Amino acid sequence: MEKFLEFKDVTYFYQTKEHEIHALNNVSFEIDELQFASIVGPSGCGKTTILSLTAGLLEATSGQINLQGKPIAKNDPRIGYMFQRDHLFEWRTIWQNIMLGLEVQKKNKDPKKIALAEELLKKYDLYGFKNKKPRTLSGGMRQRVALIRTLVLEPNLLLLDEPFSALDFQTRLKVCDDVYDIIKKEKKTALLVTHDISEAISLSDRIVILSYRPATVKEVVDLDLSGSTPLAKREDKDFGKHFEMIWRNLTNEKETTQSIKSP
Repeated sequence: MEKFLEFKDVTYFYQTKEHEIHALNNVSFEIDELQFASIVGPSGCGKTTILSLTAGLLEATSGQINLQGKPIAKNDPRIGYMFQRDHLFEWRTIWQNIMLGLEVQKKNKDPKKIALAEELLKKYDLYGFKNKKPRTLSGGMRQRVALIRTLVLEPNLLLLDEPFSALDFQTRLKVCDDVYDIIKKEKKTALLVTHDISEAISLSDRIVILSYRPATVKEVVDLDLSGSTPLAKREDKDFGKHFEMIWRNLTNEKETTQSIKSP
């Protein structure tokens, strides 16, 4: 069976003014199609570097990254990237923000893309706000707009770089449920980077645990928690067991500045 996303012995070095930094060392893991996977590890270990390599924004020093059996290309159109901040332009309407990626690709006049954008707005309760400016939306609604802007490009893989970190805790729980629901309904494969162990467990089918830099894969954990939403999964009897195992994996590192959050 063809692997959907495969990291095979990926090593990455980058240069600063003073030093050459060894960021990743022979990193190998796989993600299956339609899985929601997360990467956790100590601060500065290279989690976001892995997303940038997956998106084709950086090139591995050695090793191979394949998506659906083919090597990742620079700015690969098969991949959508959702950043830490929603990056909505305040002077553009919600509709204009959603069409931004299509404008860059010169596909904003494509009737099928326009129909898809309208369908997604209606499906996820944002159509009535299409002519509003981002400042009129709640934090959760803004994240839904950012996700729809990515989905309208029809990527095969979604990369999420701590997309909930700017939200307060209550909003964060609700937005996690919303984003998870949309990704599952749209049948997308997702790879999330997060510092929050509880968030990773509640959202993920698979978690890749990294060591301190240069990062290696310490363990890959497959999860099967009961509950149809991330919030419901936090009530599973095995949730605490998984949290403790991952927490111990991370706190056993010789050097870490990560702040571990309790479930």
